[in-house]
Amino acid sequence: MTIRVLFFSVLKDITGADEVPIECPEGSTMADLLEIAFQRWPKLREWDRSLLLALDQTYAKRDAVLHDGAEVAVMPPVQGG
Repeated sequence: MTIRVLFFSVLKDITGADEVPIECPEGSTMADLLEIAFQRWPKLREWDRSLLLALDQTYAKRDAVLHDGAEVAVMPPVQGG
């Protein structure tokens, strides 16, 4: 299945793109998707502990199950001032 993955802020710089399609096996979770992304962009793993994730525009945990055509947003921690 194909997942539409959006990267924001500094994560766009790491991946070189603001949006990429990633192929995942059926039944994959957000954690599975992240592992695929970490293998593709090893420097992204440095942000692992602080990533914010959304599935179809709703914040999600790593155990959320993905579906074909899902939109996943991967964001660095929110900073305010």
